[in-house]
Amino acid sequence: MTDLMVTLFNGLSLGSILLLIALGLAITFGLMNVINMAHGELIMIGAYVTFVMQNIFINYIPEQYFDLYFILSIPIAMVVAAAFGMLMEVSLIRYLYKRPLDSLLATWGVSLLLQQLARTIFGAPNVGVKSPSFLEGGVEVGSMYFAYPRLFILGLALVCLAGIYLYFYKTGNGRRVRAVMQNRQMAECLGVSTRKVDLITFAIGSGFAGVAGCALTLLGAIGPTIGTNYIIDAFMVVVVGGVGALFGAVAGAFGIGFFNTVFEFWTNASLGKVFIFLLIIAFLQWRPSGLVTTRSRSLD
Repeated sequence: MTDLMVTLFNGLSLGSILLLIALGLAITFGLMNVINMAHGELIMIGAYVTFVMQNIFINYIPEQYFDLYFILSIPIAMVVAAAFGMLMEVSLIRYLYKRPLDSLLATWGVSLLLQQLARTIFGAPNVGVKSPSFLEGGVEVGSMYFAYPRLFILGLALVCLAGIYLYFYKTGNGRRVRAVMQNRQMAECLGVSTRKVDLITFAIGSGFAGVAGCALTLLGAIGPTIGTNYIIDAFMVVVVGGVGALFGAVAGAFGIGFFNTVFEFWTNASLGKVFIFLLIIAFLQWRPSGLVTTRSRSLD
């Protein structure tokens, strides 16, 4: 029973990490149909923002306020990553809508550029970010141990998911976004500024990638290629959940996290990853459109 509970928690923890990483991609790829290969580098930007905030607090802020650096890093990482996303959208992405292969190649080039820029500024070796004191340790329940950082990431993922839901389904701007994504021409006829919607939506997706990068600093060292390690998993979550389905991404993240943990428990990390890929391939043969399909009356 203990092994089962630990395995379930590990699966839930991995699923929350995948969800936090994939939320931004679910917006830019799932809703906007833009294959953004630079999504991992937006995650990297959020991680390095946290690293810079840590150094600012170490060098210029009294020690008793050190823990505040991480709390401030979350919104700042979101704003900085969103600003980079807006710059990408204005200078590049806006010319590549409905051209998925071109957007893939262009954003891949941007990802290489951002990686090299990070190496130039921060150096090639990985750097460490010290966790705040309130996230050190964990909760012991009998013989089980639940680490605070993973519990925090789970809570942060749920808060971000709730924020995205409230924005897209409970606000006027969110309704405009969904209208543009479902039928751009009709939304334009009704007076919706599709250019503004595209810019804001891409900025939101990029901002959540920055939040994911901030959270990943709790799990280990960060480097210029930190985003590359997660970009494939993020695309898997979005595709399995269903392109354009926000809550499909939730089911995909926790499903992949659970099965990946189970396979690793039975075998090892390498074989576990192989089995999860085989499972996803088999699943997509059965449901090519993913777990959740978006019904529409528009003719494609």
